[in-house]
Amino acid sequence: MGRSFSRWRLAVGIAIVAAASLTAPVPALAAPDDLTGAIAAAEPAVVRLDTRIDYQHAIGTGTGIVIDPNGTVVTNYHVVAGADTITGVVLGRPYTADLVGYNRSRDVAVLQLRGASGLPAASIGDSSSLAAGEPVVALGNAYGSGSPLTQEAGSVTAFGQKISAKDELTGSSSEMTGLIEFAAPVRAGDSGGPLVNARGQVVGLTTAATVTFRMGPGGAGFAIPINDVMAVAGQIRSGAASDTVHIGPPTLLGVGVATGDQDPSIPGVIIRDVLPGGPAALAGLNNGDVLISIDGSGLDSATTLTNVLDRHYPGDVVDLVWIDREGRQMTGKAPLNAG
Repeated sequence: MGRSFSRWRLAVGIAIVAAASLTAPVPALAAPDDLTGAIAAAEPAVVRLDTRIDYQHAIGTGTGIVIDPNGTVVTNYHVVAGADTITGVVLGRPYTADLVGYNRSRDVAVLQLRGASGLPAASIGDSSSLAAGEPVVALGNAYGSGSPLTQEAGSVTAFGQKISAKDELTGSSSEMTGLIEFAAPVRAGDSGGPLVNARGQVVGLTTAATVTFRMGPGGAGFAIPINDVMAVAGQIRSGAASDTVHIGPPTLLGVGVATGDQDPSIPGVIIRDVLPGGPAALAGLNNGDVLISIDGSGLDSATTLTNVLDRHYPGDVVDLVWIDREGRQMTGKAPLNAG
């Protein structure tokens, strides 16, 4: 049985939660008394991330990891999804961050800190060498960029875990597999931070926590194995776009959709919100219309919509087909923006 969790954007953070169990996990060992050395080794390469979405007047916090002295950072995509501005703070110094690219399904994004050089880069470990019961610590920005980093110590409890995710920002859903489960009380804002072994090496990217404990004491966390993260990051850094890897900022159509209450017999996705002056609005879409296809690709969910848009880039002009509120089939063209 898979786990189900939701992503949501909060005024003070971005979180993912998980519930239920895929397999019976290995019993957790007691957390080690002292991971001071590991924490001291890893902390300088931790990035505190602050994001802002102008249209929704929303702010968020998350975490990242410096992987190159010139300011290349890996984090979860959900930490920066939809953000108009991203600020990364390393060793107390703020940098404007640009989104280099992302893999939405693996929840991995690469950022570049403008003007950065000589930064401490994380020591990257080998996630395939982890063993059940091995002590780990998750470092994160749950308390915000003006507070000390969180240090959630625990131990590895299971491998190959699967969770189903729903993005509350877009309504899209996805399934993540191959995750590391560890017994530590990670919380909102820790997303995108490093899971560190006792040698101070990064072995995972924290991405989820159990809802059972409401991000409080106890509970469990989930991390993407760092071997997988670095493989995705390498593809992004090489500029090799694919069906799953998008280079640069995402494209903006300028619609909000909701499919939870939609009649399954109705094709397409119901438009709940149209960004004034955005590509969809300029094409003629209105609230209550049903968007059927983009460039001939049929739409049946918010997930399909985001996946189709991920295959396009700012400046692309796409053909839209929709049914308006009076039942008429309409067509139009939309030049996609970055956003």
